[in-house]
Amino acid sequence: MGGIVIIGAGECGVRAAFALREAGFDGSVTLVGEERHLPYERPPLTKNHPVAAKPIADAARYADAGIVLMRGRRVESIDRAGKLVRLLGGESLRYDKLLIATGARARRFPGMEAALTLRSLDDAYAIVGALRPGMRLAMVGGGFLGLELAATARRAGVAVTVVEAGDRLMARVVPAEIAAVAAERHRVGGVELILGVAVAGVRAKAIALADGRSIEADLVVASVGAEPETRLARAAGLDVANGIVVDQRLATADTNIFAAGDCCSFPFNGARVRLESWRAAQDQGAHAARAMLGAEAAYARLPWFWSDQYDLTLQVVGLPEPGLPSIRRDLGDGAFILFQVSADGRLVSASGIGQGNAVARDIRLAELIVNGGLRPRAKDLADSAVGLKAVLRGMAA
Repeated sequence: MGGIVIIGAGECGVRAAFALREAGFDGSVTLVGEERHLPYERPPLTKNHPVAAKPIADAARYADAGIVLMRGRRVESIDRAGKLVRLLGGESLRYDKLLIATGARARRFPGMEAALTLRSLDDAYAIVGALRPGMRLAMVGGGFLGLELAATARRAGVAVTVVEAGDRLMARVVPAEIAAVAAERHRVGGVELILGVAVAGVRAKAIALADGRSIEADLVVASVGAEPETRLARAAGLDVANGIVVDQRLATADTNIFAAGDCCSFPFNGARVRLESWRAAQDQGAHAARAMLGAEAAYARLPWFWSDQYDLTLQVVGLPEPGLPSIRRDLGDGAFILFQVSADGRLVSASGIGQGNAVARDIRLAELIVNGGLRPRAKDLADSAVGLKAVLRGMAA
């Protein structure tokens, strides 16, 4: 096999590049990133004040692995017939296999054009780097990123208002009981939460609400989700539907082109989903690398999410279903996990919240139970005196 080109130098693209070398691939690997920075971790951007860039790998690791890292280069188009990636400025890169790992961009609903958004390191410098005691920050959106930024701003002495059109926080990701705990922690931390009120418009220093109120601020930030970056795939004639459409191997309809990470839509449990997740980006990057080298295995890693807000950590494994009842397991000191079980008794998701790493071990064990397709007894899930490791051993025996 000849060369492999990876478009996108985020978590997914970088992981794929190194996974190729780990799998023994000795052809050329070229990683093209539009940002000028050395590829960096995105999760810390909303959590640290002042901003502290955390490189995924230092420059020497790329060189040592024989990975050509092209920074600050924009891809203009993909020529599928000629198997070329065309860069702004006229240069072309030839590929035998191509991975599109372009991620996602911040969503702005109509009327929010004046709001800032936080997706990149430069965004973090402009927003988090500007926070000073006594400032006012107005957030549109009550999801993970917006709430992490709200907590960071409060620790920096900034007055924070969060406006969420839904009737609760993080509705797309976590069960209501966990959202309620996070909401109370934000209120205790001094955040004003305005729930169930739509935004009528946004100016650079104010949010106009649908009920007539106006929220004045020094900074207005919109955090209302992300849109997959599919420009190149669409222009190249690849299928796009809430992301670049791929099969279970993460291959597109063009057998020489794969897509992975936030930009792709893949089959999962009989549906087609797109994930915006640090671990999914890593897992899919590694899987796509093996698939480009000929592996036939289907991508089957469970979705996993986490968020740090103040002293609380939320973790979710699987995709919680709003209409499915939950089984609660209390772990002490306010920490708890909510399990969801399918109609046939299989554990399908687990969502937890607590201080520090209070829920991490049980969430990891729950992931093993879900992966095993096991059917634990509800009373064992609810009883914290019954260790999940014992449940796992007993079910697997």
